[in-house]
Amino acid sequence: MAPALAAPQIRGTVLAAGDSERAESSAWFFKTGPGEYGESDVFAGVTVPALRRLARGFRGVSPSVVTELLADEVHEVRLIALILMVGEFDRASADGRAEWVQCYRDGIAAGRVNNWDLVDSSARQILGAWCLARGDDAELLDYARRESLWDRRVGIIGTHAYLWVGEASATLAVAPLVIDDRRDLIQKALGWMLREMGKRVSRESLTAYLDERAPELGRTALSYAVEHLPPEQRAHYRSLR
Repeated sequence: MAPALAAPQIRGTVLAAGDSERAESSAWFFKTGPGEYGESDVFAGVTVPALRRLARGFRGVSPSVVTELLADEVHEVRLIALILMVGEFDRASADGRAEWVQCYRDGIAAGRVNNWDLVDSSARQILGAWCLARGDDAELLDYARRESLWDRRVGIIGTHAYLWVGEASATLAVAPLVIDDRRDLIQKALGWMLREMGKRVSRESLTAYLDERAPELGRTALSYAVEHLPPEQRAHYRSLR
């Protein structure tokens, strides 16, 4: 098991691996300027592969340690918290998984899963997997109905767990809840999941959806959704808007 002071140790290890030039680039890439979606976020400048390597040295952390890390101001510390959470969730018993899911919900509610990479590295693996195992996507739909950008993205990306096993039901249930949301990160999430539906379920499931709903999709969502279709099909669906 990780020692009692694991949270400060993990934080220190992440900060020591940082690079100031990369941190500056990440702050620009993740839109941390005034009024942008990542406003005031702080970066250490650590790559995701490096964080995943570091995380392997901290297996066995407790939910309390992860919660402490997730409350940190530094983006990469929050990200390694989620990487650790995913790993512990995967290895946990049924009761243990329930505790980790609640830890994840608490982190979302506290506003700590608050950028697209944080959502995308955890929503499918934790909440989506939990809902899939229980055979109930209602919680994903609840998140997708919320106004919060990050909550809504959790609901959309969580449906990826279903797509991974060839089930389109959750994505198709979430889509009408978010189709009119023209925020860029919602558009991209919806379009990505639709594209994944065409890849992991069937191309026919995607084209059937687009035959009915392409005119309602925003340009960004539609562009993502048709990315892997033949050029003539891409042109056809884009002409419907």
